Amino acid sequence: MEMSSANYLNTDADALETAEWVDALRGVIEAAGPERARYLLTQLSTVAQKMGLDWRQSRTTPYVNTIRVPDEPPFPGGSDALEMELHLGSLIRWNALAMVVRANRAFGELGGHIASYASAADLFEVGFNHFFRARSDTFGGDLVYFQAHSAPGIYARAFLEGTLCEEELSLFRREIEAKKHGKHGLSSYPHPWLMENFWQFPTGSMGLGPISAIYHARFMRYMENRGLMAPQDRKVWGVFGDGEMDEPESLAALSLASRENLDNLVFVVNCNLQRLDGPVRGNGRIVDELETTFGGAGWNVIKLLWGADWDPLFARDASGELEDVLGRTVDGQLQTFAANDGAYNREHFFGQTPGLRAIADMLTDDEIDRLRRGGHDMKKIYAAYHAAANHRGRPTVILALTKKGFGMGSAGQGKMTTHQQKKLDASTLLEFRDRFRLPISDADCEALAFYKPAEGSAEMKHFLKRRAELGGFMPRRSVKHTQLPVPAVESYAKFALEAGGKDMSSTMALVRMLGNLLKDAGLGKNIVPIVADEARTFGMANLFRQVGIYSSQGQLYEPEDIGSILAYREVIDGQILEEGITEAGAISSWTAAATSYSVHGIPMLPFYIYYSMFGFQRIGDLIWAAADQRARGFLIGATSGRTTLAGEGLQHQDGNSHLIASTVPNCVSYDPAYAYEIAVIVQDGMQRMLVDDEDVFYYITVTNENDAQPSMPQGAEEGIKRGMYCLQPQDNAAVRLLASGPVLKEAIGAAALLKEKLNITAEVWSVTSYTELSRDGIAAQRDERLGVDSRKAFVTQQLGDSTAPVIGVSDYVRAVAEGIRAFVPASYVALGTDGFGRSDTRANLRDFFEVDAKWIAYTALSELGAGKDPEKLKGFAQSLGLDLSQPLSTTV
Repeated sequence: MEMSSANYLNTDADALETAEWVDALRGVIEAAGPERARYLLTQLSTVAQKMGLDWRQSRTTPYVNTIRVPDEPPFPGGSDALEMELHLGSLIRWNALAMVVRANRAFGELGGHIASYASAADLFEVGFNHFFRARSDTFGGDLVYFQAHSAPGIYARAFLEGTLCEEELSLFRREIEAKKHGKHGLSSYPHPWLMENFWQFPTGSMGLGPISAIYHARFMRYMENRGLMAPQDRKVWGVFGDGEMDEPESLAALSLASRENLDNLVFVVNCNLQRLDGPVRGNGRIVDELETTFGGAGWNVIKLLWGADWDPLFARDASGELEDVLGRTVDGQLQTFAANDGAYNREHFFGQTPGLRAIADMLTDDEIDRLRRGGHDMKKIYAAYHAAANHRGRPTVILALTKKGFGMGSAGQGKMTTHQQKKLDASTLLEFRDRFRLPISDADCEALAFYKPAEGSAEMKHFLKRRAELGGFMPRRSVKHTQLPVPAVESYAKFALEAGGKDMSSTMALVRMLGNLLKDAGLGKNIVPIVADEARTFGMANLFRQVGIYSSQGQLYEPEDIGSILAYREVIDGQILEEGITEAGAISSWTAAATSYSVHGIPMLPFYIYYSMFGFQRIGDLIWAAADQRARGFLIGATSGRTTLAGEGLQHQDGNSHLIASTVPNCVSYDPAYAYEIAVIVQDGMQRMLVDDEDVFYYITVTNENDAQPSMPQGAEEGIKRGMYCLQPQDNAAVRLLASGPVLKEAIGAAALLKEKLNITAEVWSVTSYTELSRDGIAAQRDERLGVDSRKAFVTQQLGDSTAPVIGVSDYVRAVAEGIRAFVPASYVALGTDGFGRSDTRANLRDFFEVDAKWIAYTALSELGAGKDPEKLKGFAQSLGLDLSQPLSTTV
């Protein structure tokens, strides 16, 4: 059982001795300074452990502010600036509230959030006015991950800046309607795709912002250590909710941040103590929990709990009763105190002890009601941010205590229902106006009129000056970046284009191309190889020596395999990001690299190679976030397909990723069979992303199955890119076999069986992308329907007027091949690997899922006239050794 000073030293058996020890410690601090005192305390703790004393310092500190009053820096500009910024912040609060309530008066279905921004407004304002530095021609800028539910406040600030107009605020959550009128609507949450020049990072899917912020801070150090970006003491700020910290991704990479000494990273956790439905920790304290979690992970923790109004109360609390009572009050009760007025709090909070009652007697009910939590006191916030920005050696988290719905009075402050509050009546609006002393008439208040100070007014001068001194307005997304040259495909993939029958797996081919690209003088240094923990599995070990594994510390040990040519090699300027067993971390690194063109103005080309099963299925939400952020790069789904990985079985066999990838609009996915197909696809991707500046990313599946690799047929390039080309053309073919990836050779085998046993001629097509063919077909159908263009779908064009039946097959679920059914100009059957995976040989797996050469041939015959004869069909099955009584793969 854990023992701490807090849970078993409850009484003082010798107060005089205790006082002597405390006085001694105080004397050391005064005479020799805090560092000496820390050293002595550490020594005492070490000796206690050696003597078998079962003691450990409590992981939580008292429930008070970390930064003492004497250590607080002066607020820049003094009290006048502070009052000005409080006033401006109140105006922004009003405009944010007015925007949401106005939208819901008109259309109750639109939704929106008031209470989250109400709690975080001051946290944002201090950041905007003093810490969040914008990107300029000479400075890369700080990165800010905004709490998604606070988006209305960010829009309201942009309205004062003049970067958003009143009409745009009126079109909050009405993006389609806005476009009809040639305007821009405002997206519900931060979304770089929908507001491409405004938002930089998508944070609407809670929990993804924290892990992304951590890996982006690490990627900035990676860029600096590799000499690609000058160190400029840039910061990554993340403002997140306390309830959001329950998402696994929020806390998943805390140890990475401390291990990498990411002192360029600051988290601000808005602890308003409420989730959507109720308290985050009703029977505990989320601040204590997060302090333990972050502190245990090695972060610098700053608790920002109480505003300056509380300082005199703590000063009068000679007996420590106030600190003690606060330390015993759980969050559910604090929420109740927040939801009630001064009179209630006088009785139920301050009435708990005689000492607290005495303190409360010096305050009016109104003064008690206006006691601010730390996250609502700009001076306290400034002190916390200043300490965080200047801390060195560790990442910092600020745990800021706030009230959800702050200032919304009886309509929302601290209420269980406050998150759903989107409509306010006239009396509540007037109460809000009076609470923040807003210069708005009753009529304008009830009409929800937006308010903006006059141009040239003292408020606007101060407001604009603060941002000017920090480099300009934020948030802003820029696409200004340097251009990278794309080498000729022959320079890195000639071996694939002219393979001549050499055996290799498609994974081997891809990795060999990657190794050659890394040597390219123009592009090589901008390539970022990323792997979760399977570099050797994917044949990438040779890259350890070639470009090294990135480590901010270098290699502080002699690796076990130092004598090997493929030895594990970590270096400060290493190029490979070997992330360990964390697909979520690896994709976060990939996203940081894939968006570097817009975030840093330096395009990078990441290749993230991973077990395909642990991609879209496991971390699909993070891939969607990358898509939202307009990522550019390559995702390589290795050991892909349900029957290719053989003995690994259910947990590792991927039959779904291409289906899921097809749902991501800017993901271009391919399932190539041959090395030359990969070469064409990689070249096309680099051209589109690096030269044509298209906001797309590529998903390419590769396998570990060695096959004889042919050279590229003449004229195949266009079909490879579009999604299909004829590999084995036949005049007047009786049937056409379409296949992708590892089962293409099964289709070739099926054609041979049909010819050998039945003298039936089959034409074989390599389908590199059912998804791209489907998308093209949908677009072509729509164009024809609208009278825009009468072109036919590419599938239809390629297959022509033949009525020969078509069989489509892949190593994925049938729905992948089904995507082209509407565009096939003949009868069509789709085969696939639906059901759970199995551990067995490739031959047995393909027989089980009915995608091997024999089953493809049998299916082809069943679609032909000859196949309508049951006896002939049964005889053919017997000649192939097929068991027609085996159950459907989805039923077993």
